[in-house]
Amino acid sequence: MVADDAGNAAKLAALRAAMATRGVRALIVPSQDPHFSEYVAACFERRRWISEFTGSAGTVVVTEDRALLWTDGRYFVQAEEELSEDWTLMRSGTKGTPDAKTWLKTTMTAGSAVGIDPNVHSVSEARELRKALRESECEVVAMEENLVDSIWSDRPAFPKTKLRVHPAEFAGQTVEEKLTHLRENMKENGVQRLVVSSLDDVMWLCNVRGGDAPCNPVTLSYVLVGETEASLYVDVDKATDAVRAHLAEANVTIKPYEEMSKDVYASAQAGETLWMDVDRVSVAMLEEAEAGAAAAPRGAKSARSDVAGDASSSASATPVKEGTCPIAIAKAVKNDAEMAGMVEAHLRDGAAMAEFWCWMEKEIASGRTVDEYEAGERVMACRAKQGDFIEESFPTIAGEGPHGAVVHYRATRESARAVGGESLLLCDSGGQYACGTTDVTRTVHFGTPTDHQKECYTRVLQGHIALDQMVFPTGTKGFVLDAFARSHLWASGLDYRHGTGHGVGAALNVHEGPQGISPRFGNMTALLPGMILSNEPGYYEDGAFGIRIENLLHVVDADTKHNFGDTGFMKFESLTLIPIQTKLMDLSIMSDKEIAWVNEYHAKVWEKISPRVEGDTKAWLEKACAAISR
Repeated sequence: MVADDAGNAAKLAALRAAMATRGVRALIVPSQDPHFSEYVAACFERRRWISEFTGSAGTVVVTEDRALLWTDGRYFVQAEEELSEDWTLMRSGTKGTPDAKTWLKTTMTAGSAVGIDPNVHSVSEARELRKALRESECEVVAMEENLVDSIWSDRPAFPKTKLRVHPAEFAGQTVEEKLTHLRENMKENGVQRLVVSSLDDVMWLCNVRGGDAPCNPVTLSYVLVGETEASLYVDVDKATDAVRAHLAEANVTIKPYEEMSKDVYASAQAGETLWMDVDRVSVAMLEEAEAGAAAAPRGAKSARSDVAGDASSSASATPVKEGTCPIAIAKAVKNDAEMAGMVEAHLRDGAAMAEFWCWMEKEIASGRTVDEYEAGERVMACRAKQGDFIEESFPTIAGEGPHGAVVHYRATRESARAVGGESLLLCDSGGQYACGTTDVTRTVHFGTPTDHQKECYTRVLQGHIALDQMVFPTGTKGFVLDAFARSHLWASGLDYRHGTGHGVGAALNVHEGPQGISPRFGNMTALLPGMILSNEPGYYEDGAFGIRIENLLHVVDADTKHNFGDTGFMKFESLTLIPIQTKLMDLSIMSDKEIAWVNEYHAKVWEKISPRVEGDTKAWLEKACAAISR
């Protein structure tokens, strides 16, 4: 995408005029919707619209004379290409780059007002921002109107995709069973209401799926769980008769999306205690609880806090118990039915991707030009032949040569590079099936790789194998394992700027926490049997090529000779069943154990996938899974 400098300058001018009218000298525009989703419906793509940066992660700050975009290492190259000259790219996580709140604290003059939309900032975000700006005597102002919306004349309408029931054979638990477990947690914590805001949490709890966000089967919605009943707040037109009947079995009432805030207000006014996860609930939602508490018919009314206030003041001002939503861990630890569905999804995916890579090699060998865009379309077409395929789990990343170094690159018809006989192609893709969700990356050379490419590829592979083979104590935090995936790259002075593993949902979001594997040690979620994570080390040379090898793993109990501390130990088992190209491996720097791992993995791929393919695809699979030796 080429930046439209004139059009972008006009947007910024209009936004600054709106800011001046409302008396704010800076405005923060995050990527998220009111549910803090990674992938949002088009009507919530405000950050994308104002900046014209199309990556999924980023935060914009616009002041009277500056426009800045913060994004992480996955998107540095992409942002450089997409931002106009009016913008400054702030490379998050790099030396000398402050985060947005620190930049505002050190840049804004005393007395300045910084505007936020309280619907799209979490309580914890707002508190951190308010604390930082208080030090520079600046004020955080919750705007009644989103200022980007005020100038976005052709803003898309809210999506209208119908809900569908997620079958019990894949869910493993009924809605009533899930609610019973939640209510036990609520009783233990002394609360009468649980606020459920994250869309994947809502979908999992209600055993329904939607289609409001690209690639993620979710619907704009909330749930308010009471002691004997619950309500799903959603565009009521999306609820089919089947969905209504399904939810009625668990005494779940369907209400209009807009009524959630009114019911939070009413619950607080009635003196009920609400459980809110301040990382996943908006400032606006907490303010409704505060307002309800203030309106309660009792002698002393609590004053409303200023933009969610501090944790200490908020706790005394509202009938809110703050704590992590218990759905997050329940959803992360897959039950037997969910895991069986994920296994089946990966069997289907293995057959689909074998067909794709067979097709690619045949096309390139014949001398025909295939570009990145066509490759991405073919990936989806191969998956669509599999039973119960719904959609991609994210837009396919097919990057040839230098485009492979753009970590989350997405080809367009205009930007697509040709893939030829000497191309190195990185393809990261995934599918949403009724039974499960997949995510896989393979890097393939169609000609003769250079020694440097082989060394880099092999170092990535060695890190992938090291993590795959880890045995670790039950309850280990993900960040503890991250270095094992990087150690071989580090030994050669190489590294990558993204995490090593993210959680994955069962027929839900492809990026789904709270578990993860990355150098960021702030995530203290313990890994537990039943969790699913990606294993995706990589290496990227700007302007040259990118390499990533990704499988999905699930955590299982390990049978160890000893059991130190009686804690138990865990290990990983791979779900992904797709060959890893051996041509790119430098066997001279691989250990016998690593070569054995490759052969054992490919033997498993052949055993599981060969019965599901035939003809040329089966012949290709047999060749791709052939054993290697020095």
